[in-house]
Amino acid sequence: MAIEKTFIMIKPDAVRDRKIGEIVARIERSGLVIERMEMTTLERATVEEHYAHLADKPFFGGLCDFMTSGPVVKMVVSGLSAVAKMRTLMGATNPLDAAPGTIRGDFAVDVNANVIHGSDCLENAEIEIKRFFG
Repeated sequence: MAIEKTFIMIKPDAVRDRKIGEIVARIERSGLVIERMEMTTLERATVEEHYAHLADKPFFGGLCDFMTSGPVVKMVVSGLSAVAKMRTLMGATNPLDAAPGTIRGDFAVDVNANVIHGSDCLENAEIEIKRFFG
């Protein structure tokens, strides 16, 4: 196992519902390190670039509206196998499939407002860290 860096973003629904502290605590309890963290409201152009692979989907506009509807907390998280570890902590993308005890299983309401984003591989983690932190 190698030390990795990954990109994590707490979405507007979790910020609005005051879940930041619990999510950060779960990340830290897992042994991962939050190297950088910032609260911001995303520009629509950044969101559209980030979700460009979904641009042809009927929910794309609503997703962009949601992601720009309020502040998010973006983070760089590191540790042994950080990408896989965070994917496990987050749970399935669809909260209906997410196990209890995972972030999405405990806090998410539906697939359109699923509380947290995490990179799905090291290559995307590097791209997302650059996109969101420069």
